[in-house]
Amino acid sequence: MKTNWATANPAAAAATRPTTNKTATKTQLYNPMRHPYRPNPTARNLSSRRFSCRRCFCRSCFGSIILLIAIFFLVAIAAAAFYILYHPHRPAFSVSSLKITQFNLTTTTFDGTTHLTTQLNLTLSAKNSNTKVIFYYDPMSITVSSNQVTISSGSFKNFTNSPGTIFIIHTTTGLNYQLLDGDELNSLKSDLKKRNGIPLQIVVDTMIGVKMEKLKTKKVGIRVKCDGIRGWVQKGKNPALANTSDAKCKVDLKIFKWTF
Repeated sequence: MKTNWATANPAAAAATRPTTNKTATKTQLYNPMRHPYRPNPTARNLSSRRFSCRRCFCRSCFGSIILLIAIFFLVAIAAAAFYILYHPHRPAFSVSSLKITQFNLTTTTFDGTTHLTTQLNLTLSAKNSNTKVIFYYDPMSITVSSNQVTISSGSFKNFTNSPGTIFIIHTTTGLNYQLLDGDELNSLKSDLKKRNGIPLQIVVDTMIGVKMEKLKTKKVGIRVKCDGIRGWVQKGKNPALANTSDAKCKVDLKIFKWTF
């Protein structure tokens, strides 16, 4: 009668049976589509990414600085070439004459207010000392004041100032029944008593453009201030000319309401 070797030797049969690897089975059964798990980046990977971003940022900043320096040098070279070629000068202004033809202070009885009525004849000279540059002006706003008290205002039309020429600006300015406060009235009365006349300042605001051959620039604002003028109020039929021998005019650029 035959005997089964596995039945007779159960220990030996168990030793010869293949063992099952549960870990391997689980690994084979893992489905990445069912479990979308991704391992977190290590600290080393994060630090390398940050270092790479910083390096890119530094390269970008360095490139921007180099570009700005190059643009600055190009502008400087162009400005130097422009100056050597044209040798530009600012426009120059001077006061030719000023005459106060009317100056009346009127005080009303029922409220005690004082009003000022004036009229002035003013002549200015605009000089262009350049040889290749043309100045063209917008209409001008002209104000005449005495110790910050406005005594006259007016305007002048637009004009063009050719190279090497002097343009004469002749205009009449004035005020019509301008109300004065107490401080303005006291300041004017004090100056009217002085023998050397009242101090006057002329302020001109306008826009100016430059034309050089085929090149024409955009207009920029300028302010002309003329100080050192002494005027006298009319006595009799013939008004006296103001003393303009010490008058000096300064031309400043006006950009975004700032004066340079």
